[in-house]
Amino acid sequence: MTPGSHLPALGRRGGGWVSLQLAFLAVAVAAGVFGAAWPAPARYWLAASGGLFALAGAALLVGGGLGLGRQLTPFPRPVADGTLRQDGVYGVVRHPIYGGVLLLILGWALISAPLVILPLGLAAIFLDAKSRREEAWLVEQYPGYTAYRRGVRRRFIPWLW
Repeated sequence: MTPGSHLPALGRRGGGWVSLQLAFLAVAVAAGVFGAAWPAPARYWLAASGGLFALAGAALLVGGGLGLGRQLTPFPRPVADGTLRQDGVYGVVRHPIYGGVLLLILGWALISAPLVILPLGLAAIFLDAKSRREEAWLVEQYPGYTAYRRGVRRRFIPWLW
């Protein structure tokens, strides 16, 4: 059994995964808008750090999207006529778009409110599961994916996770 193949498909292309991901993002945004702000003495440094995390997240997200080009899709099941990307940011992490989303949420948490840490943690758990489901489909579609996964050990954030 391929790791992640036990996770539900949530639709033919995984549309349920996309819907749940959008819900997590909406909760994170709402937590930042309606949650109590960070204490005033730390607010400046947290916001500056948050801006750096958000920039790194945007770079990963954009790099992942550009790396996929025309085969970019919101769904976890890869497009039927796609090719396995192993260069650019995909030579460093397997799911840079997910990593970018997590860094953007972390940046938002540091800029806005500590309450965002809760949806960030839940989004990390969710994206971990979604990436495992996606990788099961990638193994089915691309014979070289298993070797690629062994070579590119980090899934989301370069040199960390």
